[in-house]
Amino acid sequence: MKVVIINFPGTNCERDTAYAFELLGAKCEIIWHTNSFANADLVVLPGGFSYGDYLRTGAIAKLSPAMKSLFLHVKKGGYVLGICNGFQILCEAGLLPGALHRNSGLDFISKMHFLKVASNDNKFLQNCEISEVLNIPIAHGEGNYYIDENGLDKLKQNNQILLTYCDKDGNNLNPNGSIEAIAGICDTNKRVFGLMPHPERACQKVLGSDDGVKMLKGFLC
Repeated sequence: MKVVIINFPGTNCERDTAYAFELLGAKCEIIWHTNSFANADLVVLPGGFSYGDYLRTGAIAKLSPAMKSLFLHVKKGGYVLGICNGFQILCEAGLLPGALHRNSGLDFISKMHFLKVASNDNKFLQNCEISEVLNIPIAHGEGNYYIDENGLDKLKQNNQILLTYCDKDGNNLNPNGSIEAIAGICDTNKRVFGLMPHPERACQKVLGSDDGVKMLKGFLC
């Protein structure tokens, strides 16, 4: 399994992401955003503040040269994972529907938070049970997911909502104002995934949780 991780100016989670996937036995390559790539099994857009989040989060990163390789990878049916800023970039690039707004409280949120698995008929969450509660860190200022009513209906019809925010018992607990507490979605082909939480920061118990392993390991099975 070869994982390519794109490093934009301002990205700060590329090494954490590589560390997590290498723990699971994957071969990782971190590439600078001006370079191209080929033959990846999975491409990851990691967390951070690409281009300082100027203009809008992800709005400039989507124009980086490496994104041309990413679009070719998607066209060939390859898998893509966008974590936090990566999720924002995928939405800006049109590879995932919707947009990420400022958190409803306008604060930057950084803490552990519980998530509920809404769908597992996809590679990302195939090792999880429906309604299973996972404990994964969140760290974002613009994680307030928005999509219009028509788009939300399509997400539901196509089973594209993967994760929602909740409390430890699985009850709805929305930290940032996301519509219907959505924390992660996929495209209609279930090959492009985006989520605001950071599974790469929950890959060992010493970090407070290893629930992220269940997510990342899905790509390696």
